[in-house]
Amino acid sequence: MNQVDTIKLDDIEYVRKDAAVESVEFTGTESIASRMIGKNVIVRSRNEGINCGTVVLADETGVELKDARRVWYHKPKDPNLAWYEGVAVSGVSSDSKVSGTVPTKVIIENYSMTVCANAAHKIIMESTNVKS
Repeated sequence: MNQVDTIKLDDIEYVRKDAAVESVEFTGTESIASRMIGKNVIVRSRNEGINCGTVVLADETGVELKDARRVWYHKPKDPNLAWYEGVAVSGVSSDSKVSGTVPTKVIIENYSMTVCANAAHKIIMESTNVKS
């Protein structure tokens, strides 16, 4: 975790309450994917690569994102982290490349979702390193 999202006391790192992901109670009526609706995520899929956005709809057939950006080349802002999971925690480094924002993106294939920390999502969405 980066220092923005944690507090360290007596050599123990704690997640700040305002940076923690809200828990969702599982009622058994929704799918695992649909529990992500409304969350800022990174979606990884085979053909669409890595995308960041807010989940509008999600099920076993695909996911719909609003205000989505494709992450073309990524390095986490925190150099101690790796892969897109590191981007979800700390945001993108200044030499990463992202697409422009599109209002809606639908990914219809197998995918995985990783919840973004609020600060990381903001960094990704405000990135000016746009791939043309």
